[in-house]
Parts: sequence; structure tokens; C-alpha cells
Amino acid sequence: MRQIVAVVSGKGGVGKSTVAVNLAVAMAATGRKVALVDADFYGPSVPTLLGAGAIEATQDGKMIPVEKYGVKLLSVGLFLEDPDTPVIWRGPMFHKAMQQIFEETQWGDVDYCIVDMPPGTGDAPLSLTQLVKLTGALVVTTPQEVAMADVRKSINMLRKVGVDLLGIVENMAGFVTPDGVRHDIFGSGGGATISKSFGIPLLCSIPLESSIRESGDMGKPAALEQGSVAAELFEELALKVIDILATKPKDVPSLRIVKE
Repeated sequence: MRQIVAVVSGKGGVGKSTVAVNLAVAMAATGRKVALVDADFYGPSVPTLLGAGAIEATQDGKMIPVEKYGVKLLSVGLFLEDPDTPVIWRGPMFHKAMQQIFEETQWGDVDYCIVDMPPGTGDAPLSLTQLVKLTGALVVTTPQEVAMADVRKSINMLRKVGVDLLGIVENMAGFVTPDGVRHDIFGSGGGATISKSFGIPLLCSIPLESSIRESGDMGKPAALEQGSVAAELFEELALKVIDILATKPKDVPSLRIVKE
């Protein structure tokens, strides 16, 4: 893998996984080779968002990722016989699973790996930064203060462990009714405030769109709906991220595992 990007949030419910999935699909649509790691082991929603089935194949003792919409995918959710089964793991088990995803999987040639992280500042981001050298991270937030308070903690944590912050994505940034009236249900300006406070670019403001939710529930990401507002926004986000990554160091076509 040449470049690995974590998608993080300070708290749950801000649409982080939706952004990660649509970003990966939009990047793959440009012809890049994209992988998506669902590291949100306690709430693995990526298989649902992509309509992916169970993993079946192994080769030479290594897992073969599922491929959907041009994206190579691996998630603990692909191994659960019952999707309602909870994953009850302590930190060391989380670390081991993360290691297996990166070291015991036949990823092949990958330009960009997007990692959907669990919310917060716990074992997940620490394990990831210990195992691989991240190119950087994208931070997803909604505009309201309760979300931004947690985002500020996540940004400060990532900086302490030496992760480059690539940009802010503001999700659920207003709802426009059919008559054209805008309603800022979760407030407004939160993404811009975080951007200014930390000197991190605001890459995209995504409105509260029922079509994005509906597409995710059906397992067909909104980024695939050509001509829609959502698809245009995710395409714009993907191109901005690709441009930013072009300025960052690229690894040789293999994982850069951090040796403990």
C-alpha cells in the first residue's frame, strides 16, 4: 500500500463511515486502486453500506478481501454469521486483529488505503499508529458544539502521536426543503471554526440528504448516483484528497509496518 489515510471522528453518529465509504468509492471511480479497511470493530457498518457479503477466499494462508464497486474491502463484519453478534474485545485483541488485517491479507497493488476508524481517542487509533505509518487523517464532524468538542480532542491526540491532519469534512451541514428553505438542524459553521482554530483545511460540507442515508441502507453508496448533489460532493472531496496526497511521500508498493 502506497498511502494509508485514516478517517476519524471525535464521537459516533456523525456519518464517519458513510464519508469513508463514499470517499473510497469516489476515489476508485477515478481509476485509482483503492482499499477500505473497516477498523470500527465494535460497530462494523461498512459491509452494510457497500452491500458486501461474507468473506470466503483465502490464499497461501492469507485473507482475500471482498471487492465491491472497485474497492477492496476487509471488515470484521464480513466474518460474523449473525450481523447482530457483538464484538466483545479488549485492547490486545483489537491490536492483534488490526495487525492481521495489514499483515495477513493479500491486498495486492493498492494506491490508497482508507481506514474507517472507531470514534474517540482509545485503543483503535493508538494501535493503528503503532502498526503502520499513516500518510494522514481526515476528520469528520457535524456542525454542533457537542461534536466539535470531541473532534478537538481527536485532533490533539492525532497530533501528539505524529499523524498529519489532511482536512476536515463537515457532515449534516444543513437541510434544504423542496421549497428551497435551508434549515441548520445541527447548527452552522462548525467545520469552518475547527478549520480556523487548528489550521486544517475544510475540504467539504455535506448537507443532510435523505438520499445519502437511503443509498447507504441499500448498499449502493451515494457517490455512484451520477448527477446527484451527493455524488458531485463526494467526487469533489475525492479529487481534493488525491491532490493533497500527491504532495505527500509515497511508499514502495508494500506496507510500511512499524516494528515494535
